Amino acid sequence: IKFTAEEEIEIDLLIDVGRNLSLVGGGEIEVLSNREITGYNISGGFCGEENRKNVYFYSVINYEADKILIYEDDKIIDRKISSVIDNPLACSARLKLIPDKPLIIKTGMSYTSKENAKNNLLAELPHWDFDQVVNEARNKWNDVLSRITINDKNKTNLTKFYSALYHMFIHPNIINDVNGDYPTMNEHETMNKSDRNRYTIYSLWDTYRTLHPFLTLVYPDIQSDMIKTMLDMYDEQGYLPKWELIGNETYMMVGDPAVPVIVDSYVKGVRDFDINKAYEAILKPVTLDKNEKAPPVRAAYHYILEYGYIPFDQNMEDEWWAWGPVSTSLEYNYADWTISQLAELLNDENNKNIFYKRSLGYKKMFDPVTQLIRPKLKNGDWMEPFDPLETEGSGDWTGSGGPGYVEGNAWNYTWFVPHDVYGLIELFGGEKEFAEKLLESFNNGQFTINNEPDIFYPYLFKYTENYSHYTSELVDQIMNTEFGIDENGLPGNDDCGTISGWFVFSVLGFYPVCPGSDEYVLNEPLFDEIKIQLDQNYYQGNELVIKKREGNKREVILNGESVNLNFIKHSELIKGGELVFIIPDGENK
Repeated sequence: IKFTAEEEIEIDLLIDVGRNLSLVGGGEIEVLSNREITGYNISGGFCGEENRKNVYFYSVINYEADKILIYEDDKIIDRKISSVIDNPLACSARLKLIPDKPLIIKTGMSYTSKENAKNNLLAELPHWDFDQVVNEARNKWNDVLSRITINDKNKTNLTKFYSALYHMFIHPNIINDVNGDYPTMNEHETMNKSDRNRYTIYSLWDTYRTLHPFLTLVYPDIQSDMIKTMLDMYDEQGYLPKWELIGNETYMMVGDPAVPVIVDSYVKGVRDFDINKAYEAILKPVTLDKNEKAPPVRAAYHYILEYGYIPFDQNMEDEWWAWGPVSTSLEYNYADWTISQLAELLNDENNKNIFYKRSLGYKKMFDPVTQLIRPKLKNGDWMEPFDPLETEGSGDWTGSGGPGYVEGNAWNYTWFVPHDVYGLIELFGGEKEFAEKLLESFNNGQFTINNEPDIFYPYLFKYTENYSHYTSELVDQIMNTEFGIDENGLPGNDDCGTISGWFVFSVLGFYPVCPGSDEYVLNEPLFDEIKIQLDQNYYQGNELVIKKREGNKREVILNGESVNLNFIKHSELIKGGELVFIIPDGENK
């Protein structure tokens, strides 16, 4: 951090250690000299949970302070070190600044120790040249973001795209120190792995939908390390992560989202990890006896084995009951389908058939009268009363979801069957009924781009013959109205890059409706020319060039050959070459 004084001035530099975004957790401050302090902040409190963690720091300033005072709960203490829990803690440094010497503060951080925080700083920032730091950061980001280059003159859209791409690299983030130290899962011991990076903040219920499929395509080297980290977590806690935060398993959200992340990467060619261990980890929470309670990573899954779905009248006395049994059932159905795909690749015919059958459990929750997927009881009756527009009541907090649903309602979840869209169309009675009801969800304000379950719905029209044009219309509308370059640039919580990932894929002209399959749904690219650098350590091709141009009829051409207008395989794209979208004259935006 750099501050420049316009005139000679005396200031008190306040460093607050006790607070973070979620709580006043306290921490520790130790004054090492009149230029150096170290300590830690107790962070956590994510979603109201008791997931605490020490974040260690070492800070040094380029001025010699006249004095540094420590404040415990706003009271000065006469010590060089202080630690508190659940109370304010800060220190202030009295400094005399002069205009020709900017104040610079350098801080190193670690999740393992104060010593490592200092060593991280000394290794990564040994000098005081602020401009050099800025240039180094700019060059590193340019190197990362330039795996995709664009030829187009629309500066607004360019800003939107590269901002979204930047957002996708915030989390998961590297947690290990420069020497390889990192905190283990849940036990908070320190281990070391110096041959690769260790990652943290796995918001998997969100990120399995867009972020990880995108990394698999464009940054498979990073995705590989993220999967290896997930397998490390399995070794350390006995299960794959569900929603990991700084070595804490929070069990936030629902489903089993680690499974599609791993399967999608393996299906698409990222295979430099221990697939036998991964398969073991994937199967561990789902190979239960009917009378055996499911572990928290698959909360209430035993009901799937008994009924094919989680009933609304589940036993709420269970320690791990299902938040939103309809939503949770649908997430399990999809995850089980991805297991069946991996089982097929591993020549496990038995599990292929078992989990494919389980993946079709959604059919038991489809009501042909309302044409909605809705809560069902153990006896097979529908839960009553039923309000498909209700968005409260699934939990005791605002936004928990309508009864039976997670952060949504029946409209938000009825089409959440990415693995069997054609089967869902049959339940509706045909593509007309399917598409018109889906279109109604957009027209009545029930589609939400700012939350995950229904973000792929604009692309479902591509599974129909007569309604596929709605995909282009809706995607274009969402990209223009919900994303911008000002303070309203995002439609809501970006959920660790997931919503930005929707935008990025939509820009490229293809979208992963069903991670775990080899297929993308085609639309059309936003820019005239997009070049994606492919990683030849994983893929056959060197570069995929995506172009858009006007013509007499709509057509998609891959390396000189006309292909399906609606779908394309990942295995074809990674061969590289040229993918050209021909847009009829007058339709090019």
